[in-house]
Amino acid sequence: MPTTTDRPVNSITRETAGSSLPGLAMLVANILWILAMVALALVIIGRIHLHSDQSGWPLLWSLLGFALGLFALRGYFVLQPNEARVLILFGNYNGTVRRSGFHWVNPFCSRRRNLNAARAVTENTHRAAQKDASRPAPVDYSGSSTRLSLRAHNFNSETLKVNDKRGNPVEIGAVVVWRVQDTAQAVFDVEDYKSYVQVQSEAAIRGIATRFAYDHGEQHEPTLRGSTDEVAQALQEELQVRLNKAGVVVEEARLTHLAYAPEIASVMLRRQQAEAIVAARQQIVHGAVGMVGMALQQLADQHVVELDAERKAAMVSNLLVVLCGNADASPVINTGTLYS
Repeated sequence: MPTTTDRPVNSITRETAGSSLPGLAMLVANILWILAMVALALVIIGRIHLHSDQSGWPLLWSLLGFALGLFALRGYFVLQPNEARVLILFGNYNGTVRRSGFHWVNPFCSRRRNLNAARAVTENTHRAAQKDASRPAPVDYSGSSTRLSLRAHNFNSETLKVNDKRGNPVEIGAVVVWRVQDTAQAVFDVEDYKSYVQVQSEAAIRGIATRFAYDHGEQHEPTLRGSTDEVAQALQEELQVRLNKAGVVVEEARLTHLAYAPEIASVMLRRQQAEAIVAARQQIVHGAVGMVGMALQQLADQHVVELDAERKAAMVSNLLVVLCGNADASPVINTGTLYS
């Protein structure tokens, strides 16, 4: 029966500080131990030659001591700044060493974890990326190591095709800046934290695309194209919720690619061109009306000519045609009057 000290299967693992000894001091002691065992073995062998009845047990113990000294050499490792090593002793988590420098720990601590699972994930990913290549590139098994990098990582997603809030197919891509914050969660709570970041990032990007319209949202509604800061903030928050389980903190997330899908890109381009033309026409008409009003006002103020309502209407019509037309106006000379 399980005891009260058994950890639940789905519980969250929290990082604790691991203990290690100074590597340089232990290396000196280790070398002295090996030399002492060698000297002891030589002395015992000499005594055996002098006294044939000498017992062989001391020689056996010296050889075991020598083998123990060689095995202790396996416990040394070096950590650079922003690196950590997770200590796993016989399947149990014994803490994380974060201090940079030369360290020594129990040589029975594992150097790799979940090797077969990490290898399968890496091989499948690499095989998919290299399916068209004649010779497969070497596979990276670094995901199975107990040494973790605490530096910032960049994940640049592929261009994903997804429907926006209005159902329009769009192409979207993003870059995510992340780093490992809790090494215990990254190692024990997910199978492969790098693959987990990749899959969850793409899922979050798809989710964000469906929450916003590409452009022309409702009144005061943020859009993918027009509200880059709001979209980036929403994407970062969505990613952080998804990646908390892996002990990963998201420092930044921004869209790097945004476009309509090819099947509707030409139609949407014509719509955008039409909207631009309409906006330009509105601006032109607004300016033309102001210029016509200014002209009539100055004519009246300076008493250049007295115009009745019908002549004002004709003048306004002519000015608007000249100011709003696409081509240069062709002057027409009227030899008569307006009323004949």
